[in-house]
Amino acid sequence: MRWLIPAAGLAALTGCNVSSEFLQRMETQAKYEYYEASEFWPDGRAMRVPPAGTVPRERPVGNPGISTGRANGVAVTNVPMTVDKPLLALGQKKYNIVCAQCHGVLGDGDSVVAENMALRLPPSLLDLADKPAGHFYTAINEGYGIMPSFSGELDTRERWAVVAYVRALQAARSTPGGAQPVPQENR
Repeated sequence: MRWLIPAAGLAALTGCNVSSEFLQRMETQAKYEYYEASEFWPDGRAMRVPPAGTVPRERPVGNPGISTGRANGVAVTNVPMTVDKPLLALGQKKYNIVCAQCHGVLGDGDSVVAENMALRLPPSLLDLADKPAGHFYTAINEGYGIMPSFSGELDTRERWAVVAYVRALQAARSTPGGAQPVPQENR
């Protein structure tokens, strides 16, 4: 008996015309095409100039070295933010959530996911210490090879925090003996 109510509802829906004019009003409404003349505006143009002070969402705003990882088309050398303990803590947290699954907790490319990848293994970030900081930021922001962009998961500050943390992993590896304390001025 329970099946009778849903069946009656489905039977009622079969009579609906999904392509009715009521449901398709936005497709058939009057509208102007690009560069078409308009009688509504005094200048006769349908395309409008954006209001003063607005910025298209596709255009980087502010310092391109911070927002894109590049300045004048070249990857920035260093992290363009103050690298302090809170930034590194944020970087470690976000790295462990987003990056460690493929690149490994230590950044060496050794992970369970990497062991099961058939196409191409993720690189060891430790072996890329000679790359500028902007290289890593751009990879996070735009993707690199088969790695997708993580710009939707990490905002600008978080991306730079991850880059700073990767630099810390690289510095820790290059420390003589691997476990020697880093001088206070380099922490």
